[in-house]
Amino acid sequence: MVIGTIADTITRSVENVADGVTGVFMDPVIRLGVTGLARSGKTVFITSLVANLLDRARMPGLVAASEGRITAAYLQPQPDDTMPRFEYESHLSALTSRTPHWPDNTRSISELRLSLKVRPSGLLAGIQGPRTVHIDIVDYPGEWLLDLGLLDKSYAVWSAETLERLQTRDSATDFRAMAKAEDGAQDLDEVRAQALTRSFTDYLNAARDAGYSDLTPGRFLLPGDLAGSPVLTFAPLPPMDKAPRKSLWREMDRRFEAYKSRVVTLFFRDHFSRIDRQVVLVDALGAIHQGPKAVEDLRRTMVDILTAFRPGRNAFLSKLLLGKRVEKILFAATKADHLHHTQHPRLTAIMEALTRDARDRARFAGAETQSMSLAALRATTEETLTHQGRELDCVRGTLLSTGKTAAFYPGALPEDPAHLLNPARQGADSWLDEDYQIMAFAPAPLSLKPGEGPPHIRLDRAAQFLIGDRL
Repeated sequence: MVIGTIADTITRSVENVADGVTGVFMDPVIRLGVTGLARSGKTVFITSLVANLLDRARMPGLVAASEGRITAAYLQPQPDDTMPRFEYESHLSALTSRTPHWPDNTRSISELRLSLKVRPSGLLAGIQGPRTVHIDIVDYPGEWLLDLGLLDKSYAVWSAETLERLQTRDSATDFRAMAKAEDGAQDLDEVRAQALTRSFTDYLNAARDAGYSDLTPGRFLLPGDLAGSPVLTFAPLPPMDKAPRKSLWREMDRRFEAYKSRVVTLFFRDHFSRIDRQVVLVDALGAIHQGPKAVEDLRRTMVDILTAFRPGRNAFLSKLLLGKRVEKILFAATKADHLHHTQHPRLTAIMEALTRDARDRARFAGAETQSMSLAALRATTEETLTHQGRELDCVRGTLLSTGKTAAFYPGALPEDPAHLLNPARQGADSWLDEDYQIMAFAPAPLSLKPGEGPPHIRLDRAAQFLIGDRL
């Protein structure tokens, strides 16, 4: 194991040196990682971003686009022939058809290369011709990102932390009873091990539906071709001082370590460790709707995932000596179109407060971070209605559940994020003074003019933060 880890480290260092040399002597490449927690809109974000970089009429916040210095944009085959291609065309078709619908959620990792032909600015504008900048977009489930935090934990530590967290969750009642009744010192019985795993997986799915974010191991929710394998057949058990050989507890321990080495470490080595810029999408409105416990869980999760980023500036020398590091991290609260624009600053402030600990750690390590609220695809329009003598700033859209158009007022977010975060930290069961609601809207039919990408909210500012300095 140690020799293998050393070999992996040496191999990755050599690849990073090659990447650094390539970046100096050939067309520059930006590897942009896009991830997020459940239902945060990763697929829509990537689809709309690519569409709006190909047709840039709605991208005034991207300086190179507003200055007319992007002379061409086109898709190319991704450089990694072993990775699935992000299905951009089919996802765009789903969003722009005569009866638009949301594309399927991210189920595995995929990649897409978008190349931009860019004229230089400043002193180089008159002496240097256009250059090509490649943007390799890597899409991966947020649950896989959370798994990186398992690398520093033993099975005993992970089990203890998980069981403690489950004590107050109704959705874990069945699994808690099964784990408590299990004798981990008994010899392994594969049928019992599978039953424990199924019960624990049922809890993870229920926790995701309830708006919780700490859903590890992530491959239990997205198993792919590993479904049913021993590496995905384990669950947390009460700690034991000295579990006998061939016991259930020892086998669970062994499989947990196999999951770390054969699933999590491979993802980190082959994909995540090569990312330059990162977007973390968050359904903050969904967590607020679920209540204080979901908000506190989201805040803790945002801190935990930062340990995976190895943030720091990507100077050429640091690439050679220390390996690649994430230079910029964008924390984005999605679905801003579910709110009237007058509430967007409040949503951004809540996002900044939720990620305060995570951003402070990243900045200390040298990474540049930013929080914002956005909508990669705008599905609503705004209007102000009078209700019981009170004017309400509403949004109007097509309800996903009924297909009917309706105006909706979700409630007023507080100006001070502490009014949400304090009850969340204190473990409150519900909000005392507000009932925050959220609706699921279907995508609106689009009528795009030549040169226009899909309508959005602040996607151009997100692109400027993530890639603007390299254009």
